[in-house]
Amino acid sequence: MKKLKTIVTLRLALYGCKNRPFFHIVATNRKRPRNYGALEQVGTYDPLPNTLNEKLVSLNMDRIRYWLSVGARPSRPVAILLGLAGILPPHPRSLVTAARNREALSVGALTLDALDEAEKDEEAEDSEKETDS
Repeated sequence: MKKLKTIVTLRLALYGCKNRPFFHIVATNRKRPRNYGALEQVGTYDPLPNTLNEKLVSLNMDRIRYWLSVGARPSRPVAILLGLAGILPPHPRSLVTAARNREALSVGALTLDALDEAEKDEEAEDSEKETDS
């Protein structure tokens, strides 16, 4: 039996302006260009952090579940976002990214601890020199 490919995909459509991207999460025909007329907009994604260092995402969960139930396939970036939102299982790429971030944080914390210890040693040496004088 021949496997049918789905026509509908959930993907990011680029809006916004130069140096300020903003994306709509849309259900659209997979053969059409990126910003071609969408069947439905099901969410938005603002990739630039705001003043609180947050990347904003809004999702219409009911409509996303509907499109997934009728066979729509999410693109990789949308699959990562839906995995983080708990609609789909976590995407393997997001797990790898999280592991790298945890490792970088632990290395950064170790270097900060080493710097703090070095500063304390210098202060102790300075205080010893002052008491000797």
